[in-house]
Amino acid sequence: MDNARTLVISPNWIGDAVMAQPLLRLLKRARPERAIDVLAPPQVVPVWRRIQEADDILATPFRHRALQLGERLRYARLLERRGYRDAYVLPNTLKYALIPWLARIPHRIGYKGESRYGIVNVMHHDERPQRSMVPFYAALSREPGLPLHDPRWETMRPRLVVAGEETERVAARLAVDLGRPLIAFAPGAEFGSAKRWPPAYYGALARQVVRALPGAQIALMGSPNDHDTCKQVQACAGQAGTGMLNLSGQTSLDDAITLLAQATAVVANDSGLLHVASALNRPVVALYGSTDPDYAPPLSDLARTVSLRLPCAPCRQRECPLGHHDCMNKMSVERVWGELAAVLQAARG
Repeated sequence: MDNARTLVISPNWIGDAVMAQPLLRLLKRARPERAIDVLAPPQVVPVWRRIQEADDILATPFRHRALQLGERLRYARLLERRGYRDAYVLPNTLKYALIPWLARIPHRIGYKGESRYGIVNVMHHDERPQRSMVPFYAALSREPGLPLHDPRWETMRPRLVVAGEETERVAARLAVDLGRPLIAFAPGAEFGSAKRWPPAYYGALARQVVRALPGAQIALMGSPNDHDTCKQVQACAGQAGTGMLNLSGQTSLDDAITLLAQATAVVANDSGLLHVASALNRPVVALYGSTDPDYAPPLSDLARTVSLRLPCAPCRQRECPLGHHDCMNKMSVERVWGELAAVLQAARG
């Protein structure tokens, strides 16, 4: 019996954490008897709780962007007692690679990142242009030097699981009627405004939804930082806005995951909630402006991607460097509604 454990150090972003799930699936498949623990920032812990292959979730006690070397050393000593045989360091920063090194975990696997020679001692090199995140993380399951690409990884889909008993409790508290179709909009994006479709367009899309599905509920979802954006969507929706549920800032990530699992369809910018909805296998329409849809595509069974693929995109900037935001401003409501209508029709079978 293998009593050793594996440690996975999580990415900081919700969407990246979701797309790391297939790596755990590969690790568990290779050593089903070995427990996998995940060390994750508090903001992504709810995602890892919904991943079946994760046996124990440990929340990092460190401040964002702070080195805190003494704190890392003390925490590493606690980890050392847990008997880890190997650690997979998914963030590319030096400070996260220090933790398994200080914990004296023998095999520390990761990409070169910030020149982490010696700190990461099973080092993978990926010198090619950015590729999609699922195979990027999945490649760490192989020994360095083997081909970085396996066609099977392209079809591996992240999967989150929601327990049925959570749903009614969360829905009742947030006044969501589970007997009616639920269309979720996620009009925010933490990275910056360049990733956001305009609120007025979301408002116009809401009017299309209400005309086509008179009994539908539209839930606006996001963090407290998205509350003003969601209020703008409501204002731009006119009469359709009066029936909207502005849940931004009112839900924890746990609540949001639970509600998204019940959504009839989800329309979202390239954001953490998009990838959560996709991993819950909900029908999604994903809107990409400044980012590359090939790098982090939605992977649910019913998924439509909208990207104008302008010559200036993907710029991967927080704000439009050219000042016009054409990648989102020229993405018409009619086009997005066409994709959403097709998804809704397919979902009805």
